Amino acid sequence: QVQLVESGGGLVQAGGSLRLSCAASGRTFSRYAMGWFRQAPGKEREFVAAISWSGGSTYYADSMKGRFTISRDNAKNTVYLQMNSLKPEDTAVYYCAAVVWYGSSPPPLASRYDYWGQGTQVTVSS
Repeated sequence: QVQLVESGGGLVQAGGSLRLSCAASGRTFSRYAMGWFRQAPGKEREFVAAISWSGGSTYYADSMKGRFTISRDNAKNTVYLQMNSLKPEDTAVYYCAAVVWYGSSPPPLASRYDYWGQGTQVTVSS
């Protein structure tokens, strides 16, 4: 099993940047593909980005391409989400998630992930 703890959320003005971190417990972090999802009030949880176990493959939702970058440091058991050019519609609780996945294309579906963090709030003011 793996436990996930997100950090780095906060309040930022539109056009600003934030970097979220997700620290994982355990010695087998490199077994897991990692994903970031978000959920705004009254909306369903949506896919943001995912990264393969090695970091060699990344996958983004269309609305995040070019603005968000997912990365990971397996030596630090941490996955990151760099968010630039933030918009008010990016306001949501952001969750990281993990799944044992050795393929090159990590899944974009929340239902495929087995472990979740508690979430971190990102608020973008206009």
